[in-house]
Amino acid sequence: MQWYKRGREAANVPLLSPVKMTILQIPTLLILLKIIPVFTFPLPADDLDSATHYLKEFYGFQDDSSDIVKGGKAAFRANVMKMQEFFGLHKTGELDSSTLGIMKRSRCGFQDLLQYNHGPGNLKWQHKNLTYRIINYTSRLKQSVVKNAIKNAFKVWADVTPLTITNILKGEADMMISFQYKAHGDGSPFDGPSKILAHAFSPGKYIGGDIHFDVEESWSMNREEYNLFLVAAHEIGHALGMGHSKDVGALMYPVYAYIEHQDFALPLDDVKGIQALYGSSNKRDTKPHPKTPEKCDTSLTFDAACTLRGEKIYFKDRFLWRFHPHTRMSQMYVISTQWPFLPSKIDASFENKILDLVVFFHGTKYWVVNGYDLVSRTPGSIYEFGFPETVMKIDAAVQIYKTRKTFFFVGDKCWSYNEREGRMDKGYPKLIEDEWPGISGPVDAALQENDLIYFFNQYTTFHYDYEDKRVVNIAYASSQVCN
Repeated sequence: MQWYKRGREAANVPLLSPVKMTILQIPTLLILLKIIPVFTFPLPADDLDSATHYLKEFYGFQDDSSDIVKGGKAAFRANVMKMQEFFGLHKTGELDSSTLGIMKRSRCGFQDLLQYNHGPGNLKWQHKNLTYRIINYTSRLKQSVVKNAIKNAFKVWADVTPLTITNILKGEADMMISFQYKAHGDGSPFDGPSKILAHAFSPGKYIGGDIHFDVEESWSMNREEYNLFLVAAHEIGHALGMGHSKDVGALMYPVYAYIEHQDFALPLDDVKGIQALYGSSNKRDTKPHPKTPEKCDTSLTFDAACTLRGEKIYFKDRFLWRFHPHTRMSQMYVISTQWPFLPSKIDASFENKILDLVVFFHGTKYWVVNGYDLVSRTPGSIYEFGFPETVMKIDAAVQIYKTRKTFFFVGDKCWSYNEREGRMDKGYPKLIEDEWPGISGPVDAALQENDLIYFFNQYTTFHYDYEDKRVVNIAYASSQVCN
């Protein structure tokens, strides 16, 4: 099979009147940047200016010195450390590539350190029968689609609180919703596609509670560009009095990320936040509210694992941890912020170091990526590898660099794929315990690091010496990401 023989060549390397606002009604801005560059030092002046602006905007930094990094200013370092702590980075106070990478990522303009303080003065609506009105629409979507998206976005909050939220067609509503262009009279202009998506104001009089969307964005109701339902639900949280959360899986996390929303349930962190303001609902709540997995939980399991250019990556539900060998720190992300075209859950994955490619599996399909770019002609079918049609998903996969063999694990059996010949080796499948003494199926995930293979079975990691064909150590799976 020639599914990735060409390697790199196959990659796609690809109107409101001015209103005087009180300090309690500062808008939250959803600022989205698409590129995550890797920086080298000494730091370019533009990058230093960008970092300084970031710290002023989100962490209250006030030092205007242009010699910040060279002089090691204490205030600057302290603010960098605040930012690093918020995002779970190693607190060095230095502008390393991981810190700068986060600063360039998609994020919201509300100050991070407020979290669930709900704004100064613990702002919230003093009545429980709230109203909203949609003033105008975007040409990107049908009006009926916009109405339905916003209605459903309000519903996720109303379902877990005593609030009733009603759409009105005329007059003044508690929350006025509109699509706006550039400067639109509230002191917070939009800047065109892809950066500031929307903003909302804390509960209160006049402009309080209002929500504005940038009319220049490519709004959608799927994973393409920016999903209106998800952005609306986030901004409604602010309009109800919510701040931001450190929880990467929360709707109120300050980074836009696509979430499958056909049967959307408000994450548990958001439920706790909104109920701290308004109390719980008397309505029957049948939806489970997802909790973000904790990296040091000894019952943690992984769905898949792989390496990527020296990093180790571990997948769990719609999340992943990237483990950086130099910092010895793991950073959690939502899968869609790294590879927007992948499904929200990964069954298996492996790195082909020869071709600098990573392969991801979900169900009967696979995707091939070069770095962060999708290789052409994928997704493809797992049956192209030579699996029988009885195989409906891959549990785990790992490539042995020395032998140019990729092993696939399904139930209690394994297959060996010959990378040189592009086909399955004869005599397979075999029982896992016969091919890998000391390992019995099923295998949840696997990866190779140096001369060891790490096999994950439920909450356990088996460290396997490939040369000696034996298990040399056993540890909790969480030990791979807990630090």
